[in-house]
This record gives sequence, structure tokens and C-alpha cells, in this order.
Amino acid sequence: MTGHENASADPAPSGIDVERPHRGRRSALYPWLVFALAFALLLSDYMSRQVLSAVFPFLKSEWALTDSQLASLTSIVALMVGLLTLPLSMLADRWGRVKSLVLMATLWSIATLLCAIASNYEQMLAARFFVGVGEAAYGSVGIALVLSVFAPRVHSTLSGAFMAGGSFGSVVGVALGAVIAVHLGWRWSFAAMAVLGLILVAAFRLVVTERRLAEHAASDDTSASARPDGPAIRVPVSTLFTNPAVWCAYLGGGLQMFNAAVLLAWAPSYFNRYYGLAPDKAGAVASVFVLLIAIGMIVCGMITDRVSRNNAAAKWTSAICYCVISLASLGIGLQLATGTSQLILLGIGAFFAAGSSGPTAAMVAGLTHQSVRASALGSLTIANNVLGLATGPFVIGILADRLGLLGALQLAPLVYVLAIGALFLGRRMHPTGLAKLAAQSAAAAAKGQGAAAIG
Repeated sequence: MTGHENASADPAPSGIDVERPHRGRRSALYPWLVFALAFALLLSDYMSRQVLSAVFPFLKSEWALTDSQLASLTSIVALMVGLLTLPLSMLADRWGRVKSLVLMATLWSIATLLCAIASNYEQMLAARFFVGVGEAAYGSVGIALVLSVFAPRVHSTLSGAFMAGGSFGSVVGVALGAVIAVHLGWRWSFAAMAVLGLILVAAFRLVVTERRLAEHAASDDTSASARPDGPAIRVPVSTLFTNPAVWCAYLGGGLQMFNAAVLLAWAPSYFNRYYGLAPDKAGAVASVFVLLIAIGMIVCGMITDRVSRNNAAAKWTSAICYCVISLASLGIGLQLATGTSQLILLGIGAFFAAGSSGPTAAMVAGLTHQSVRASALGSLTIANNVLGLATGPFVIGILADRLGLLGALQLAPLVYVLAIGALFLGRRMHPTGLAKLAAQSAAAAAKGQGAAAIG
């Protein structure tokens, strides 16, 4: 993290009159309560998204779907997230983050309920479309809301932990969805996720408010860029795309999610087809690997915070190392015959598959001005979804129709080569990126002081 980081100082959305309270009113518990509720909703987000993977075998049999059709039901969600994250994140900054998050969660929960009553592929695809619309900006707006009440020194760890919620939600969604589908039918798998989502929405709405978030807003060392009693300083949204180092973080972050997305979507089917496991047991085994992805995101984020404490550029190096380890482990493991050795290597690959997520989020936050940081994280979410979460399962589904699922999975780790290249280039450009950020901040401060003087 650099001295310019101040996600906690994100201005309140326009139209919301927030009075800055005295720091004595801050509670040490409330920020963690905000994190817990936002994290719980993120679990619901991914439970609703990934429960589909658990019922792939049922849908394939009942509706005679091809692997590419099954993949489209997964990718349509990630595609909508990729396309709508940035505009909806910007809208949430203006309209209010809390209200926006409540609306998002309500929409994806209702859409998941519609999945439960779908009678054919077309209706399921339409329902999944609206799941994607509801989930589009939750990740970026949710993490911006969480970081606003925590000091920057823990932002890398919190980013990794929050983003790991997607994998934890996937674990629960796949495992629980498979069990429900076997015993009650696949439609009840979707219904259960929808009801849970609506319950969490109600709890979040009762506890989290814009006023209380403002009361607990964290402060950092960027106060020099703007006086607390002065006008809010904002840089143009275009600055999100004029810093080459940030572009490298976007690309590296998105590409490293490719294989994580493939494991999330296709692991249950892989264990069902190649290990001969029943759908519920295949889902349970796959959930272990998804859990490894989640734990890896948190652990890798913590390691990155430690090794980059005195050198922000070390975040790039750690992200590259995680990609290299996963590339080697998955690449070798998928060439082996089924058995213990393969499972061990796949487990190692899964642990590091999305380990670069926390570092890339921290790098984006550290290279963008606080006034557009939510939108910057939204741009990273777009990259994660368009390059990874949407593309990965769909590309593997298409290849599986031609090469078989195993043949397609054996090609997936090669995408890490592109991710490593982007991250390596980003490390080279990091000093230039910091200089670019400093110039943007200085220009914005000068403009704000000029406006204040005229006023």
C-alpha cells in the first residue's frame, strides 16, 4: 500500500447528507459487524451462482443439454457481472451503497427462485441472466463499503478475505446444493439459496446504514491531500484507465481467475465422470477443492501483506509466484492418471489458483485515487469476470464438446502464462504508476483549492 491509499475516505454518495461525527463515537465492533454481514451476503451471492454446478448432472440428463449449454448457464452470470459492474458501481456511489447492495441482493435472490421453477433451458438461461444483473456490482461496492471502515494497513488481507467469500460460498452452494438435489430434487437446491439470500438482505438492511458507516469511517495518512473541512477532491473517472500499471493489474488479476473459475464450475463434473462418483459425492469432493481456493486467497493475501510491508512492489512478485505454482501443479496433475498423486497436485494448484486476487486488488487500490477507488475495484471485477469467471467455464465447455472434459482441462493452466506476463510487466511499471498517481492527486488537490478560493 502507498501513502495515497484511502479507501476509507470515500465520500458519501451524492444526495446523502452525512454529518461527520466525533471519533469518540466509533465502535471497535461495528466495522467487523459490517464485514460479517457484507461477507454473508457475498456467500449468498456465490451460493446462488455456483449451486448450478452441483445440479449439472441432473440438468444434463433431464433436459439433454450439451456441455456448452451447461457452461452458458454459468457464464451468462459472469458475463453480466463483467458488463454491468462499472456502471452499476458508479451508480451506487451516487445513489447510496447500502441501498444499492440491498437492491442487488434482493434481485439475485428472486432470480434464483425463478431458476427453481424454470421448465426448460431457455427459461433457466433468462433467470440466470437476472442473477447476473443482481450480482453485477456487489463485489466492488461491497468491498468498497468494507474497506471504508478499516485502516489501509489491513486492506490486502481484507481484500483477499472478502474475495475468498466467493469460494466459500461456492463450497457451500455446491455441497449443500448437491445434497438437496439428491434428496429433494434439484429445484429445491435453488429455492433454498433464494430464501437464505432474502433473510440476509433483511438482516443487512436493519444493521448497516449510511449514517453509521460515516460515523465509523477510518482515517489514514492521506489527509494532506484534502482538508477535512474543505471540499471533496475527486479525480476524473478517466484516470482509472490512464495508468499502465493499473492496466497490468486488471489484466493479471482477470487472467489468473481463469483456472479458479474452471475449477469452480467443472470440478463436480470432473469427479462425477472420471472418478465415478455420484453427483452428491462428486459435489462434496469438489467442495474441498473450492475450499482450498478460498483458504489460499486468504493465506496468500496475508503473506503478501507481510512481504510487501516495506516494499509495495513486492505485491507483484508474490502474485507472480502464486501463478507459477498453480501453473506447475495443475499442469502436471491433469496429465497424471486419477488417484492420490493427482489429487495432491490438484489440491496444491487449487490453493494457489486465485492467490493473486488479494495482491491485485491491493495494487489497484494503491495505484488509484481514493475518490474513484470503488470504480477502480469495479473495473478489476470486470476484468475478473470477463477474462476469468465468464470466459473460463465457457471456453472449457466448448473445448470439452470436442476434446472431452479432461482434454479441455489439460489446456486451462496455460492461461497462467498470460497472467504471469501481465504481472511481470506491471512490476516493471510500478514506479511509473506511483508517479502517475501522485501527479493525478496533486492536480486534483490544486483544482479543489482553486475552486475553494473562488467560492
